[in-house]
Amino acid sequence: MKHMVAFALLAGVVLGAMAVEGLHAQTKPPAYVIAEIDVLDQEGYTREYQPAAIKAINPKFLSRGSKTISFRGEPPKRIVVFAFDDLDKAQVAFTSEAYNNAYAIGSKYATFRIFAVEGVAQ
Repeated sequence: MKHMVAFALLAGVVLGAMAVEGLHAQTKPPAYVIAEIDVLDQEGYTREYQPAAIKAINPKFLSRGSKTISFRGEPPKRIVVFAFDDLDKAQVAFTSEAYNNAYAIGSKYATFRIFAVEGVAQ
């Protein structure tokens, strides 16, 4: 009887661990979008592009500034880092019609290099 109880407990632990592992496998890793921006006209960039872009992508900013240090090469004038739940959501945000319209405005005031990287699942 004791062996049956011990076996049942062990089986429960194993099944629980497998279920938790399965849930972790289903979770998509976060995504980070990095924008390297060389602003040519700060006033137009701030007044016209930023409000339209923020409204279009509703970002979670991790870094939003122009203070950088370089370890190799010349950094762009401005680097912005955004966090998204996953790569799919980042792609939807930056390929949306609303962001494409904002980008058309921003291109008058800055040059952009924008890319996404999949993060490590936590």
